[in-house]
Amino acid sequence: MIVKPVSLKKLAEAIDGRVIGDSDAVIRGVAGIKEAQPGEITFLANAKYAPLLRETKASAVILSGPDPGVSCAQVIVEDPYYAFSRVISVLNERPYQAIGISPLASIGKKVRLGRDLSIHPFVAIGDRAVIGDRVTLHPGVCIGEETEIGDDCIVYANVSIREKAAIGRRVIIHSGTVIWSDGFGFATHKGRHHKILQVGTVVIEDDVEIGANAAVDRAAMGKTVIKRGTKIDNLVQIAHNVVVGEDCLIVSQVGISGSAEIGSHVTLAGQTGVAGHLTIGDNVMAGGRTGVTKDVASNQVVSGYPALPHRQWLEAQAVFAHLPELRKRIKALEMKLEQLEKQSGGETQKLSGR
Repeated sequence: MIVKPVSLKKLAEAIDGRVIGDSDAVIRGVAGIKEAQPGEITFLANAKYAPLLRETKASAVILSGPDPGVSCAQVIVEDPYYAFSRVISVLNERPYQAIGISPLASIGKKVRLGRDLSIHPFVAIGDRAVIGDRVTLHPGVCIGEETEIGDDCIVYANVSIREKAAIGRRVIIHSGTVIWSDGFGFATHKGRHHKILQVGTVVIEDDVEIGANAAVDRAAMGKTVIKRGTKIDNLVQIAHNVVVGEDCLIVSQVGISGSAEIGSHVTLAGQTGVAGHLTIGDNVMAGGRTGVTKDVASNQVVSGYPALPHRQWLEAQAVFAHLPELRKRIKALEMKLEQLEKQSGGETQKLSGR
């Protein structure tokens, strides 16, 4: 990707920062504190890396407050990590340029196409679908009948979005993901599993991003919903009739079972599993490999299986490593207690004259 050189002054203006040092320095790239070279800008968001600032070769660093020990220019902002993300966008910004509709794309009947589209070869769009303005569909994308895709969406190669799904604006869907696969529903009758026809749909609201090879199942009835601003990592499974709230972070290999309801601003770390028909409140954080088997109230941090308050889980983990030793000590105490009881019984017999 071609990077556009920008003066530090202009970069600082773009991120609402204040420059200390050479504001005319030209920035041509970004890098970590250790790797940065002259002409590059870095950032500090974790205090543990602060000593590296004394050795960095970067031309500038983004900080939350001035540091007199830093030899390069400084850009002071409220949130260095967020500001750095904006710097990356500024340096790599390329105006959208529509490529049009490839003659190798398959467009169904009565499809409504927006303006300034980029539809690559081997895209298939079903009948009566609606595609908004400035949408990019990469090779191999399959859009089902009557599906609606909002403005400024990017759908990468080999994504399948089946019929009657609703995709909001500025949604990004990465390669290999399937939206609107059938929910996993079967009725067992006389030892055989009979498919329950899934007749619902999927709604993905504005500004959602879904990683590669994820799956979002259609509802059995009604809707599976991913609300505004939620970000979903690769290899995530979201089952039928799940509702995920706004601005959630769903990390790789999370599985959410059917009809679970996830609140807003929830973080589910990698390999977390959520059982079906549960409710997780707003602002909940679940650590990696957490098994959520019952409802979780808002504003909780949980870990482990089954999910416990994080501090309680840490205490349990500290004890777990000592269980073999504790088991031996308990057995030894039991033997001593048994001996004392025998001795006590003998003494009682002597005193009673038996």
